[in-house]
Amino acid sequence: MEPIEAFEMSQQEKQNIISETVSNYGEKLMSFIQPKVKSNEDAEDILQEVWFQFSNITNLSQIVNVGSWLFTATRNKITDNYRKKKTANLDDFGSDDEFEVNSIREILLTDNEKNPELKLFQEDIWNEIFAALNELPEKQRLVYIENELEDKTLQQIADEQNENIKTIISRKQYAVKHLRHKLKQLYDDLNSD
Repeated sequence: MEPIEAFEMSQQEKQNIISETVSNYGEKLMSFIQPKVKSNEDAEDILQEVWFQFSNITNLSQIVNVGSWLFTATRNKITDNYRKKKTANLDDFGSDDEFEVNSIREILLTDNEKNPELKLFQEDIWNEIFAALNELPEKQRLVYIENELEDKTLQQIADEQNENIKTIISRKQYAVKHLRHKLKQLYDDLNSD
């Protein structure tokens, strides 16, 4: 039996695939990037980096799902952009904790009406958050949900539950600590240096 030779793509075939891919995915990727960055220049830079990475793949025919590969690469480039900007803009956000919350909140609150990939990404984040919330004791979970998702003040929650405000603050702190621990990888992906 003769060894199977690896199929090597000609330069012209590679250029045709790249051109077709740019044509098919360029606008979709830009729509995916723009809500997650502060300027069109940043969005264009990220898209250029994705296309550069894509064009440097030796054998494009080995990519099973081009769309999935492109959106994963784009998501990674957006994360890299957050990492670069974090150090430069840390004063704009205050503490690291506030930055972590703001970056995830921005992604979750971005309109996903015309972007099914963003919608799936948001659903993944929500699923992770709710799975972590479900691991909390009921009283901690309730304080967190009422304060963060229903916009009740901690004092309002204390009054409604006939509890001391310090008890409510403590429950919220335990909930936040648990969520940070459980969602550490998500935070690291979006916010690490």
